[in-house]
Amino acid sequence: MNAMFRRQMIDYVDYHRDPRNGLMHVLGIILLFLGAVLPLSLWHFDAFGVRISLGAVLALPVLLYWLLLDAALGAGILAFAVVFLSVAMMIADHVQGLGLWVLFAALVILGLISQAVGHKFFERNNPSLLDHPAHLFLGPMFVMAKLYMALGFKPSVADLITPDWSPDRGASNRLQGDLQGDQHSRP
Repeated sequence: MNAMFRRQMIDYVDYHRDPRNGLMHVLGIILLFLGAVLPLSLWHFDAFGVRISLGAVLALPVLLYWLLLDAALGAGILAFAVVFLSVAMMIADHVQGLGLWVLFAALVILGLISQAVGHKFFERNNPSLLDHPAHLFLGPMFVMAKLYMALGFKPSVADLITPDWSPDRGASNRLQGDLQGDQHSRP
């Protein structure tokens, strides 16, 4: 995990302290990803005997970005992306016309509502995306890090996404400690 990614995640975590908000983000990110790739699954081609959608082609750069930020977390996201891209193609095969576009709109709207509810009612703050647009790409990394932590994989992530939340140690203090060599290790 590189230092830039650590700093970005520390900042992202500051907006996502409440576990209920985390659950809303899991739901929201899944719905938003599925909704985003659903209409793109209408266009597909075969490569080496595998059907590939336009959604998969367009998702590839961000999937590579996640792999570069952290190979283990990126690999987990890639595995889930393959599943969700396959589900989107199956849906596109069975739902046509207006029904597909209604489903697309419903998934996107429900995904956004899920995240807005998480921030408004549980976190009581604005989504980090409003202050830091680059956080759009950190949500899936955060969710995957939480999953890895829950499964006992990649223990170095636990200190990063569940830091000391004492009132006098906010994100800027943790970031400053990180820049001075503090690796957020527990005693």
